[in-house]
Amino acid sequence: MGKAGRLSDVPFVGIAGNIAVGKTTLTTMISERLGWRPFFESVDDNPYLSDFYGDMQRWSFHLQIYFLSRRFRTHREMSDGSSPSVQDRTIYEDVEIFARLLHEMGNMTDRDWSNYRALFEEMTTYLRKPTLIIYLKASTDSLMTRLKKRGRDYEKTISPEYLHNLNMAYSGWIDRAKNHHNIMTVETDNFNVHEDGDRLNALLEEISQKCAN
Repeated sequence: MGKAGRLSDVPFVGIAGNIAVGKTTLTTMISERLGWRPFFESVDDNPYLSDFYGDMQRWSFHLQIYFLSRRFRTHREMSDGSSPSVQDRTIYEDVEIFARLLHEMGNMTDRDWSNYRALFEEMTTYLRKPTLIIYLKASTDSLMTRLKKRGRDYEKTISPEYLHNLNMAYSGWIDRAKNHHNIMTVETDNFNVHEDGDRLNALLEEISQKCAN
């Protein structure tokens, strides 16, 4: 059996969901409790994020290309790894949610959108699908509360309308993705992983079982 055959059974999980929904927290919990290798989204060292929130139209294509290249590298490392791993946000959300919405809002030109999507489709032909995608779901009100609580300066300009549009995009994508990926949806409006230990334990057990099958 070749390398690809040996590693194809090693589970790797992607955590999907809107801004401030709790992806990083759950990634950390899975890593600590299950002993999996974590891969986090590039935020603090992202050279485009602050500029993007100040002028989406100018910086949208630059930001999406940056995320695409970073997540492609991460996805390859996870799928080729010899130990289970978990990722904070998947590569699929870049094209299906953020780049698509930026194009629909007029913040990415038709030319850039076409170029970006063609690049994404070519790159993902080289990728193994995640064992499981966990979709964290929350209302716009919950997301706004969490955004304000974490207090990142560059996120102060994010509007409820933008988060709502992202939520709508996520709903559409999840419906489509169910035909191609193993999807697990987790409602998070009333779920605090730091306080609801029983529910967290049940969630981790369910993740383990789904990845063992």
